[in-house]
Amino acid sequence: MIIDAHHHFWNPARGDYGWLPPDDPVLSRQYGPADLAASLAETGVAQTVLVQAAPSVAETEYLLGIADATPHVAKVVGWVDFEDSSQSGVLERLAAHPKFAGVRPLIQDIPDDDWMLRDDIQWAYRAIIELDLSLDCLGFPRHLENFHKVLTRYPDMRAVIDHCMKPQIGAQSQSDFEAWKTGMTRLARDTSAACKLSGLVTEAGADLSDDALAPCTDHVLEVFGADRVMWGSDWPVARLRCEYGEWYAQARRLTCNLGPSARAQVFGGTAAKFYRIRNT
Repeated sequence: MIIDAHHHFWNPARGDYGWLPPDDPVLSRQYGPADLAASLAETGVAQTVLVQAAPSVAETEYLLGIADATPHVAKVVGWVDFEDSSQSGVLERLAAHPKFAGVRPLIQDIPDDDWMLRDDIQWAYRAIIELDLSLDCLGFPRHLENFHKVLTRYPDMRAVIDHCMKPQIGAQSQSDFEAWKTGMTRLARDTSAACKLSGLVTEAGADLSDDALAPCTDHVLEVFGADRVMWGSDWPVARLRCEYGEWYAQARRLTCNLGPSARAQVFGGTAAKFYRIRNT
């Protein structure tokens, strides 16, 4: 069973997608299940994980509504306000939904890189563990050290690193690349976190070739192992650089050296285990 471990649906008219540019020809439009159907059929993707794109509980509830009406959406990763401990009750309510998997704070958009370490944030990590939910870790390479601190502080928290922590493929120097490799190696070695093989095409420069992306994908697969790596489309954001089927085909090429069982983990097994998705 092929699983897309990371994609989005949104409707800009809802008004809580502050990061969306108002006139982008690709992003500034509504995306829903009908827009993805042909790509799922083309690639054979059977189930998906729908991930939040707005910092609001209202959007999480909107996504759960879509999940209720869309068989291929197996799980939803939502959002709660980590700065408001009174939202523990909201998180508990959301956790009761059978398709609710966990939460993703938009750490990449928060100016304070140490935000995740603040004392008033810690309740959320404890609640995630107590409710047996998961944390999607969204950030840039500069956040690697702090994610290491959080995930080693809470070793029982199920966590996954989104988009390989966004290595700046098109702009980074060799020293930047080595620092990213070191940070990812430490996360793989010292924590139980998984990693999403996603989001790389939008971090690349003009060169989207396999050769340009392979140093990143090879390193992630080496240090995490296939049983801790899951493929995701990051659609429709990926449409800024390529279409759904193009990234899927490229990811298949980038993993062609894996054996059949390891490849099956990357394209479904790891996501099924991490997000507790049953084969339907």
